[in-house]
Amino acid sequence: MSHSNFYHIHTLSLTILICVLILLTAIGAIEYRASAQTITLPTNKTQKVDHNRLEVIEELSESFANDLLELSLAARDRDLQLMAEFFPALIAAKPFPSRPTVIKNQVKWVGAHNWETPENFALSVSNKAIGAGKITGKTFLNNWAGFLAHFSEIEDARFKVKEANFDDSAKAVLGAEQPTAVIGAVGRSRVAFYVIGRDTEGKREWARGTFWANVRADKNKHWQFDSFELVSFDSLVAEKDLFSEVAIPAGVGATLPSFGTPENSGFVWHGAAAGDFNNDNWIDLFVVGANRNYLYLNNKKGGFRDASDEGGVRITSAGTAPLVLDYDNDGDVDVFISSVGQQILLRNTFKQTGRLEFDDVSLESGVAKNAIGFSAVAGDVNGDGFLDVYVTSYNRYGQVTPDSWFKATNGTPDLLFISQRDGTFREEAKKWGVDDKRWSYAAEFADVNADGKIDLYVANDFGEKVLYINKGDHFVDEATERGVLDPGNGMGVSFGDYNNDGRLDIHASNMSSTAGNRILSRLFPNSSAKDNVLKKLAAGNNLFENTGDGKFKDVTAEVGGFGGGWAWGGGFIDFDNDGWEDIYTPNGFISGKSMKDT
Repeated sequence: MSHSNFYHIHTLSLTILICVLILLTAIGAIEYRASAQTITLPTNKTQKVDHNRLEVIEELSESFANDLLELSLAARDRDLQLMAEFFPALIAAKPFPSRPTVIKNQVKWVGAHNWETPENFALSVSNKAIGAGKITGKTFLNNWAGFLAHFSEIEDARFKVKEANFDDSAKAVLGAEQPTAVIGAVGRSRVAFYVIGRDTEGKREWARGTFWANVRADKNKHWQFDSFELVSFDSLVAEKDLFSEVAIPAGVGATLPSFGTPENSGFVWHGAAAGDFNNDNWIDLFVVGANRNYLYLNNKKGGFRDASDEGGVRITSAGTAPLVLDYDNDGDVDVFISSVGQQILLRNTFKQTGRLEFDDVSLESGVAKNAIGFSAVAGDVNGDGFLDVYVTSYNRYGQVTPDSWFKATNGTPDLLFISQRDGTFREEAKKWGVDDKRWSYAAEFADVNADGKIDLYVANDFGEKVLYINKGDHFVDEATERGVLDPGNGMGVSFGDYNNDGRLDIHASNMSSTAGNRILSRLFPNSSAKDNVLKKLAAGNNLFENTGDGKFKDVTAEVGGFGGGWAWGGGFIDFDNDGWEDIYTPNGFISGKSMKDT
């Protein structure tokens, strides 16, 4: 599935939205109305909400979370001097476990080990002098340094606030440019941490843990850990590398203009697709850039060469996401490009001329229709042997505000191009009942009810997802009846058989938010993502199991957590060739100059 990495800044991000809701929430069922949008929250009669205090608590939480980003960088860089700023002279803690235990195979090519305190650990001063249950901050950090020494290289280190509560006397500097705590504020927090890199043997390792800590805003302008109580701590180790980053030596390491520069000032990002464009049985790449396209031909030696000019695609109109298909059934693959503006179709003339060259046939083929096209998928909708094309259409976020945060209907209509079998298409989304306006982001065709006709699942960002069942000459939305009506901020969808039962299951990529979950746990401690739409919006990806009767069961909680952060496309792929499909979710966001600025 082609998928565009859209620059998806929500002017009211999920966290900010929830903070607004905190200030407006009344006891019991409430509705929040702003800019013609309505959110109905579940009844919460058992807990009174002090909105002013919650605002202070979240300011303190954000102040603490931002500080931990600085601690994360210090850990990544092994900067013990900076790390010492976060620890007092004495800390109520046990020595940090810094020696790995024996690796035990966990699953397939992944091993696991725990961590223990070295036997020769000794306090720098006696317990009697320090006090029972306490060690010096220096001693604690020395053991932490021993832990970091286990890594020959560190790719990333991160501390994240999962839960935070503060003393009634703790205050924040409301209105400050950055969330700021008043010196002396104290609280208690549950923090998750991880270090990703390679161990001393060069194996990739992911050390992860959680701990509870009493925290205090110190006069040195850093939060400090007055206590450290480890809850969990282990490591996953890859016994072999399945993949390596080889973009530059492979010849595809193009550098794109930085976002926001004159050369790249649009509001979308761009995608890529793979296909054999010159019929040599080797996979090539087509990439859409900010101001040009890239055609990379496989050199059959583990690399690619840039054939953009000879293929005539370099200066052809660029869009968001390319889709590889043989739309005219002539035996070579063509490229459809979803676009903000008119849609684009590039016809491959290799079969006719023997030369790899693309002609822009957007106008004469009938696909030059306007949309906020974010991705496209192909399938034979009417069973005539020719591929049709569905385009998911978004809207100009920042200029247009969704009329709901989870049931938006003021996006732009999706498009459905039906092949006329003569090299042209007719746009028939309305006729087929799929001219959806729910801020669509991604889609996929599949025959979900095994009736021989392909159906369509659409992931919408601010709207509930749609499962269109093909009735032969039109589609009917049966997402509710078939158990896949999901209100998450959807930005990817794929079909695959995760449990090898011969039936297609569905993986949907949705956003997840650590801060959002932290806030919502305060507002609705007794609710879950199943009964609280806001918790669902912060929960992350979904996996729906096909139950064999044309319906699906949400098995996300049963088979594992799928929090993918700012998740995009991805889907099913058998990474290790063991016959079982794995799931991959790309995630991330455009960052500013610091980790606090995204």
